[in-house]
Amino acid sequence: MTNEQIKKILISGNYVSESDIAAALEASGHGSLADYLINQGIITRDILGQAAAEFFKVSYADLNSYPPSPDKVAKIPEDVGRKLRVVFFREDKGKVVIATDTPTTVDLKKTLEGMFKGKEVSLAYALPEDIDHVFAVYQKPLETRFSKIIKDNKRVAPEILDEIISDAVAFHSSDIHFEPILDDVVIRFRVDGVLQEAGRIKKQYYENILNRVKVQAKLRIDEHYSAQDGSIRYQKDGRNTDLRVSIIPTVEGEKIAVRVLAEYMQGFALVDLGLSKNDEKIIREAADKPFGMILVTGPTGSGKTTTLYALIKMLNQPQVNITTIEDPVEYRIAGVNQIQVNTATNLTFAKGLRSIIRQDPDVVLVGEIRDQETAEIAVNAALTGHLMLSTFHANDAATAIPRLLNMNIEPFLLASTLELIVAQRLVRRVCEHCRRSVTYSQAELLEKFKQAKTYFPNKTATLYEGKGCDACGHTGYRGRIAVFEFIKVTSEVENMILENPASKQIWELARTQGTRSMFEDGIDKVNNGVTTIDELLRVTEPPEEIE
Repeated sequence: MTNEQIKKILISGNYVSESDIAAALEASGHGSLADYLINQGIITRDILGQAAAEFFKVSYADLNSYPPSPDKVAKIPEDVGRKLRVVFFREDKGKVVIATDTPTTVDLKKTLEGMFKGKEVSLAYALPEDIDHVFAVYQKPLETRFSKIIKDNKRVAPEILDEIISDAVAFHSSDIHFEPILDDVVIRFRVDGVLQEAGRIKKQYYENILNRVKVQAKLRIDEHYSAQDGSIRYQKDGRNTDLRVSIIPTVEGEKIAVRVLAEYMQGFALVDLGLSKNDEKIIREAADKPFGMILVTGPTGSGKTTTLYALIKMLNQPQVNITTIEDPVEYRIAGVNQIQVNTATNLTFAKGLRSIIRQDPDVVLVGEIRDQETAEIAVNAALTGHLMLSTFHANDAATAIPRLLNMNIEPFLLASTLELIVAQRLVRRVCEHCRRSVTYSQAELLEKFKQAKTYFPNKTATLYEGKGCDACGHTGYRGRIAVFEFIKVTSEVENMILENPASKQIWELARTQGTRSMFEDGIDKVNNGVTTIDELLRVTEPPEEIE
């Protein structure tokens, strides 16, 4: 849908005001109005879909929450489905519901009635990206398509690469791995944080694919023994997907890892992160302060950037000057000044941060505090009237303070500026379509982890898991959510920082003030059927003092 269509649909249904639309159009520039409104939390994807359905006077088909099975999708031939933009949604008592993002197409209903003779056909509106995702069902396995491309003597490298990237986007992958082994190259996708094999290609075709990736990412094709990093803007069907490319030499050949920065990877609003009510209150209070530092810690891939972007979206107002320095800038946010680290021009985190402070910012986001110089500038910026947001590599919230002190940050400066430390990990969500209850005995839970009696004191516990279905690719999981650990820097914590404490001392004090561990936050999500105990144990463990 165009911005003009979205504007007309939302205003006619009183979903937003004209002033909201005017402000959004000004802030989003030439970007997508829908993306801006969704990212700002003004509307949700479902509200947009429902508004469009009302506008077109049809029902709304939520294909994202209720995807049709492959058998149902196959009831409409691929060529017809793609040409008419239609998907078989459901059938009930002789009535067939067909989802489409073009319900006003001339004679569409008449054409479909010819396909489903004797049935009553009705149309429902579905969002374009949801229809595209369902179309992935039509795809034959990657290796089958590779064989056809090779057999037809087509442009092998470009077409194979296009199939791989298209599948990765369709299956909501966050990463693509090209891994050379003896005679083959294994293609693996990371979906919901877990790698799964997508296909294989013979090594004889890999060199051309590798060179094409290098050319598109503006890397040296004659370099085979050094690591290289680059980026690609992948365009298909009028949509852009940013790809971050990393190539390293291995004993079997050069390995490619691609981070997929598609629309579905964009950060959530704060309310969508999975925060408990108390944790959300704490982070909002810290972000509402005019100065100070909020640190988000965790390993690579734990969702730290998503949390910071959610905070930026909450703070992003016309009267607030927000500037970020990132490596890389993963998503562009309208109304925010975003700077890309560039070591070739000596634009490092530290040097960029020094310049940002001279730009009269209210809020500063530093993608990562990596060294003493950046840490010192960040602390001083937070001390002199700026709200500082950043990420930091630490295993838990309590460890962040000793690590910063070990960077020679003055304890009194750190105590004066640090407001909140957040530690987090990502766990997979139980698929809502095939979720079922499972009763465990305490003995079974004790086999999983020795502290089970503390968290499940009864003889049995009813938890949830996914059986596996078409919606989740038969994994039992669909999507991810974070588990959190918050340490609020109270006056008692400030006084302890002055004494150069160990992480254990900080944790013990935080516990007396009500801090919960990531594991305990996860237990709540396990009990509520959001994730499983096995998934929680995969990414975190019970705090030591409960043993």
